[in-house]
Amino acid sequence: MKKHVYNMGIIGNCSYISHVDKTGNVVWQCWPQFDSSYIFGSLIDSKKGGHFYIRPAEDNYESTQYYIQNTNILCTEFTSASGQFRVVDFAPRFKQHGRYVKPTMLCRQVERLKGTPQIVTSCDPRGAYGQVEAEVVERSNHLKYLGLEKPVRLYSNTPTKNIQEKKPIPLTEDLHFILTWDYRLDLNIEECIHNYKRWTQNYWEEWVMRSYVPQIYQEQVVRSALVLKLHSYQDTGAIIASSTMGLPEHDGSGRNWDYRYCWMRDTYYTLAALNSASNYQSLRNYSRYIQTIAMTEQGRYQPLYSIDAAGKLIETELDLAGYLDRNPPVRLGNQAYEHIQNDVYGQMIVSLLPLYIDVRFPKHQKHAPPIEMVLDLLKKIDELIDEPDAGLWEFRNKSQLHTYTYLFHWIGAKAALKICSKDPHPEMEELANQILKKSADYIERAWDPKRKVYTQAVGSENLDASLFQLVTANYLDPNSQKAKDHVHNLAKELKAGENLFYRYRHKDDFGETKSAFLVCAFWYVEALACIGEVEEAQKALESLMKYSNPLGLYSEDVSVDDGSQWGNFPQTYSHVGMMNAAYRISRKLDQAIFL
Repeated sequence: MKKHVYNMGIIGNCSYISHVDKTGNVVWQCWPQFDSSYIFGSLIDSKKGGHFYIRPAEDNYESTQYYIQNTNILCTEFTSASGQFRVVDFAPRFKQHGRYVKPTMLCRQVERLKGTPQIVTSCDPRGAYGQVEAEVVERSNHLKYLGLEKPVRLYSNTPTKNIQEKKPIPLTEDLHFILTWDYRLDLNIEECIHNYKRWTQNYWEEWVMRSYVPQIYQEQVVRSALVLKLHSYQDTGAIIASSTMGLPEHDGSGRNWDYRYCWMRDTYYTLAALNSASNYQSLRNYSRYIQTIAMTEQGRYQPLYSIDAAGKLIETELDLAGYLDRNPPVRLGNQAYEHIQNDVYGQMIVSLLPLYIDVRFPKHQKHAPPIEMVLDLLKKIDELIDEPDAGLWEFRNKSQLHTYTYLFHWIGAKAALKICSKDPHPEMEELANQILKKSADYIERAWDPKRKVYTQAVGSENLDASLFQLVTANYLDPNSQKAKDHVHNLAKELKAGENLFYRYRHKDDFGETKSAFLVCAFWYVEALACIGEVEEAQKALESLMKYSNPLGLYSEDVSVDDGSQWGNFPQTYSHVGMMNAAYRISRKLDQAIFL
């Protein structure tokens, strides 16, 4: 059976993301923002998804994709009998008049490379998750699509009839296409796309230059950092788990989730990656997003929120065929917002930590919220510390005293103590120390002395790959024999194939999991580096790089049988894991960028 790979790249501008496949089709694009309805969604329904393709007129052709180095500008190069051409896709993003400009606009430039290639193009946007077909109106210089949430306009320097009638177009000069959302373009299209491309390329290249990159695995870290940045929502600072919905954990699994939201469980790892990359602005914005939630949430904190910090994410099933037209249901929203996951309080304290202790946040600008906010979060932990929860993996019908939850109670208390060291607060310090002890007591109750490993929950025999974090978070002394035993024994039971890992091996609400969860493998790499097995960590990390697609993009899940990519794509969790593993190894090797 052929290995399944997501043969597509992504572009975006920190407001929306487009997925463009090797046929030159925009197979996924939600407008005007990450969690809006798609206007192109053939990724999850070929009939109701619409399309926007630019490709050779001939049926037989070859194509390849690549990024302009250190940018999120995607090139798809085609070769056919009539010639060769390139489609350059980008979402404009640049700085102008002291602010970042990110118009809801998709730019597509077609460049002739060789011969006189014949191309064909067609645009068919949809609304309301495929339930609405747009009415097309021809204007003097563009096509206007009506009936959607807002008017969508397509401008081009080729006659509109060529697009409407899908006529073959001899490519004798560069062609330009600009798709806009509720925006009338009054500029010269060639000049507009030329300037926007130059400014967008400059933005991404300068953004990369301002980032810290380790001596090793530079290209992979840069691409992962660019992916992470694309998934950050500029208006609020939220970082979504993925830009897609409905992509199954494996073919026919039924585990098809909407991941276009911000999970609190990602906070600790995302902040670590942003801090290592010296991406101050994204770190600041993300911390402020968490602060907004902490200031407005009245009851329990949820495991996830929308990009606008809204809480209700009611899960419904859409009338769509699903990925490959055979993977229903396609779920909109995510029921996990109702779950009890008590690790969120520790995660939120960690996310607020930079606002109090990072010298890059000047005190006179009053970035830090009142210290009582952290105290309130600690009180929540203390109030709920004896309560079973759904855990990191969001078990829908099972509550336990999860070891991972207690680890983040412990981490949250440690973060609170760091804040107290900068700004003394006796009450908070006393409570944090109490929580440290209580959390450690629970964690130690999950220690299995016979197998020499910590189990998923108190009283459980199941193992859980998230518990590599007991070492990487320094709960266990990485130099101790206990830490080494834990890492090796956890790996012995959960490893699947070449350095891939199951999250756990027991049945859950949907049966047995058949795919490896990629971020767990990166956690293993970090744990190996922590316990001093740096050479093994490097080998493991390098073996994981083959699970990206040709553009260096990682999925959520990987088939243990053949290394196929599955799950939502690309997955920021996986890319954050790759970055943290690379930075961890680099620090262990003591390799700085300037020797």
